[in-house]
Amino acid sequence: METQKTAIKSEMMPFYKGASAKGRRLVFFGSVLLVNMIAVLWLADLFWRCGIHRAHIPLMIIFAILNGLLVLGSFHALFGALDIFRGKQRAVCITELAEGPADVLGSRHAVVMPVYNEDSAKFCARIEAIYRSIEATGHLDSFDFFILSDTRNLDLWVLEEVAWTNLCRRLKGFGKIYYRRRKTNDNRKAGNIGDFVRTWGGGYEGMLVLDADSLMDGGDIVKMARVMEAYPKLGILQTPPKLIRGVSVFTRLQQFAMRLYGPLFIRGLNFWQLGGGSYWGHNAMIRVKPFSEFCELPALPGREPFGGRILSHDFVEAALMVSEGWEVWLAWDIEGTYEEAPPTLVDHLKRDRRWCQGNLQHMWLIFARKLPLTVRIHLFMGIMAYLGSPIWFLFLLMGSWLAWDFKMSDLSPLPFDGHVDQLFGVDVQLQALILTGVVFTLLFSPKILALLGALFSTKTRRSFGGALALLTGVFLETILSILLAPCVMMAHTLMVAGIISGRAVGWGNQNRETDGTAWSDALRFHAVPTIIGIAWAFFAWHIGIQFAMWMAPILLGLILCIPVSVWTSRARYGRALAKSHILATPEEIHLPAIVKLADEAENHEQTVLNASVTGREGVIAAVVDPYVNGVHVSLLEHSDMNPIEEALVRRCLREGPEALENSELAQLLYLAPAMLMMHRTVWLGLPEEVGNVWMRAVESYRRRGD
Repeated sequence: METQKTAIKSEMMPFYKGASAKGRRLVFFGSVLLVNMIAVLWLADLFWRCGIHRAHIPLMIIFAILNGLLVLGSFHALFGALDIFRGKQRAVCITELAEGPADVLGSRHAVVMPVYNEDSAKFCARIEAIYRSIEATGHLDSFDFFILSDTRNLDLWVLEEVAWTNLCRRLKGFGKIYYRRRKTNDNRKAGNIGDFVRTWGGGYEGMLVLDADSLMDGGDIVKMARVMEAYPKLGILQTPPKLIRGVSVFTRLQQFAMRLYGPLFIRGLNFWQLGGGSYWGHNAMIRVKPFSEFCELPALPGREPFGGRILSHDFVEAALMVSEGWEVWLAWDIEGTYEEAPPTLVDHLKRDRRWCQGNLQHMWLIFARKLPLTVRIHLFMGIMAYLGSPIWFLFLLMGSWLAWDFKMSDLSPLPFDGHVDQLFGVDVQLQALILTGVVFTLLFSPKILALLGALFSTKTRRSFGGALALLTGVFLETILSILLAPCVMMAHTLMVAGIISGRAVGWGNQNRETDGTAWSDALRFHAVPTIIGIAWAFFAWHIGIQFAMWMAPILLGLILCIPVSVWTSRARYGRALAKSHILATPEEIHLPAIVKLADEAENHEQTVLNASVTGREGVIAAVVDPYVNGVHVSLLEHSDMNPIEEALVRRCLREGPEALENSELAQLLYLAPAMLMMHRTVWLGLPEEVGNVWMRAVESYRRRGD
């Protein structure tokens, strides 16, 4: 009854009133614009007093863009710090709607995990952990689980089926945990989720969308469902996932920075976006009905990379929700939400290539009609996350050209004395130093604020391994970030250039585990930035020692990007840092319960009834192994074979699966009579009908397994 009253009240009025929201946005963005305008005027006055040069105007325009982005990022941290300092009771927190009596959930919800060529043992272990965690809350009856496969690798497809079957057997989850593989993976992940919504979505109020590497605590999932039920205007509830399981230096660097600095940015983001937030594609609860009605994504005009299907679908889906009057909130206080990161810089940049193309496609949408201001701001920030790099690169190039022009013209770079038309009444050299100091303050203030907050909080300080480990971690993270930033800048610049030239990105699975980047791979991937860095360093040295020293952090990062990329990819160095709690996170020092459950589930994986035994893996197991064959055939629709398909079966039996095209082999895997016929034939063992690959697989059953 109490929940029903809350829901009725919530439906009549917004969670946060519009006038107050507008006031917050005016204060935040007004502060950003004011500080940026002062900095630009300061630089304009400095240029005027030095004598106008033809490069000054474009430099000022570029500076206004870059400094605006810098101020925007820094003020997210600043406002976030102020919000934290004011205390949780005074912060805007949508999850407070879940407070009160722990009634039974009134609606059904789905937990959906799209997968694409992933390790089935690992993602099934994560599903098992989430299942058991929700079960411990007593609300398991309100949730169903869906593994939505777009896997194209046929061996992995078979492994997925068997892993799902074994998962259901362990948990007695048949009828609660479902597996579906699409024959065609139209529109990638967005199409995968869309297919689920069209086929099964009508039976659920909300769906929790996960990635294959996602983990979420069951209590937090139930809390999100309560918020969804208590507030009928809520369309999407996004959580800020924490990075876990980092082994290499690079992943430890990422998860340390996100864990220490991230809360400031998250709280600052929540300060102004409120119910006009964004969706990050995973670890979020979505109300199914409005998602189904309004979030069908059309193809953009033209061909890829700028046209075609929208890659960064999540931002657009949130935009469509908000534009139709539904609210999208960030549940910043949800703690038990986790994901994993790419293990190396190379893998990180490969993933960025896809995100870059997707975000640049948003240029079609940012000026579309009916979109609220917060939506346009989110789209703009997503675009500038990648356009910012080529703009920064252009700024550095123009600065180098300006320095070269002064050298070749024999003009003095020093300003003349006694100029009367000055806006700021300070010495020009002091004025330049002040501007430099302001820029560096904006750049490093988020780190300083987060570090001070952690040092003055005993609980937070200890959760990062103590004061010494925390200070060492911040120092190391700062140095490595300075070295990595120019490499990322060049990589993003080349990405944007490639997209503008018409090179579209493919859809590959994400590499989540590796033993490090090989020197040959690093050389091939980072050759262009290294060559540019070396050439630029000689050019800067020729201009003058002072200019070369000023450019040194950028040039050093470019020149060293190959060894830095290789060193940060090594797991052994990451483990060495972990022993001293350097770059440690609270989740590493005190392992969360949901992560322990996932580890236990993965360690207890069934080693007999699976499709990964040496000599009969994947497709071979689906034909030879009685258990795997039975699982696979039970998931197929009834069909009949025609003579052409029968001939294909005999060819596969005689010559082995490697003799068939992938499409031909997939055709057989979808035919239940074909799979049954091949299974019976290989066990009859007629040499004239069965090739060696099948006979060896059958023979392996006579050897004792470990």
